[in-house]
Amino acid sequence: MITQIALVGLGGGAGSILRFLTSYFTVKAGTFTFPVATLIVNIVGCLLIGFLSGIALKQHWLDVNMRLLLMTGFCGGFTTFSAFSLENIQLFQAGQYVSLVLYVLASIVFGFAAVGAGLVITK
Repeated sequence: MITQIALVGLGGGAGSILRFLTSYFTVKAGTFTFPVATLIVNIVGCLLIGFLSGIALKQHWLDVNMRLLLMTGFCGGFTTFSAFSLENIQLFQAGQYVSLVLYVLASIVFGFAAVGAGLVITK
C-alpha cells in the first residue's frame, strides 16, 4: 500500500508541475480571453489517459503499478477531466447509458453548485 501511495504521489506531483508549466507558458505566449491552458491540459490529458488505457487493456504493457503512476497519478495530477472522460467512455462501452447521462449531468450541475457554494461560504 505504501508503494502504491508513493507511485500515485510521484505521478500526481509530476502531472501537477506539468499542468502549472502549461498554464505558465500559455499565459506568457499571449493574452487570451478563453481558458486556453485548461483546454489544452484537458484535451492532452484525455488523449494520454485514453492511450494509456488502450495499452493497459490491449497490449498488457502496463502493470498495476505503472497504471497507478501514469493514469491515476500523472493524469490525475495533470487533469481530473481525463479520468472523468475515461469513466464516461467506460459507461458508454458497457451500455450503461442512464448512468452515463446521470453522471455527466450530476457532475456538471453539482460541480457548478459546489463551486458556487464554496464562493458563498467565503463571503
